[in-house]
Amino acid sequence: MSSGPQTWFKKYSQEEMVSSTSQCKSSLARSIRARLVQDYPGLEEVIDELLPKKSPAVVAKASNHIQLLLSADNEVIFFQQRDSAWFPTLRVVHRYPELITNTWQVDKGAIKHVLGGANVFCGGLVSAGAKMEVELKPGQGVILMAEGKKHACCVGMVKMTPDDIRANPTGVAVDNLHYLNDGLWIEPKVK
Repeated sequence: MSSGPQTWFKKYSQEEMVSSTSQCKSSLARSIRARLVQDYPGLEEVIDELLPKKSPAVVAKASNHIQLLLSADNEVIFFQQRDSAWFPTLRVVHRYPELITNTWQVDKGAIKHVLGGANVFCGGLVSAGAKMEVELKPGQGVILMAEGKKHACCVGMVKMTPDDIRANPTGVAVDNLHYLNDGLWIEPKVK
């Protein structure tokens, strides 16, 4: 099985993928909190609610070098692979939509493909109905909204800058990491 981003949660099953959970040292928990606030500045208002300072941070280790950051009630709230950026789960995005500003919008034609787990191609971001109003760099997390829909449909990793996408609208623009009704959406808690 490939460890490419497109396979992170498509066939996610907690029993098969999660190997262990452990409490983080307080220094690691502080650095995770700081990185989350740096990557998603709007979360500063609710970071204490998501990751209370008084309770220990818990990380679950999953296959393909994926780490799952758990809330106090063992719900997966962020994930990362190796030393990549931390990405919020769609449940966190839906709970705090106004706080996460790293959003782009795909056109109506891309919706069924994104919800099937496909990566987002440049064409779905440059056509009418699509928006890329926030400047993001490759490797950063992006929340994908769908044209005409209220809630986010996908969490992805940017592969190309908006300028590059507009200049050469071919190829994969965003790796689809987590989408509605994938395995992580269906099984949000680690036991």
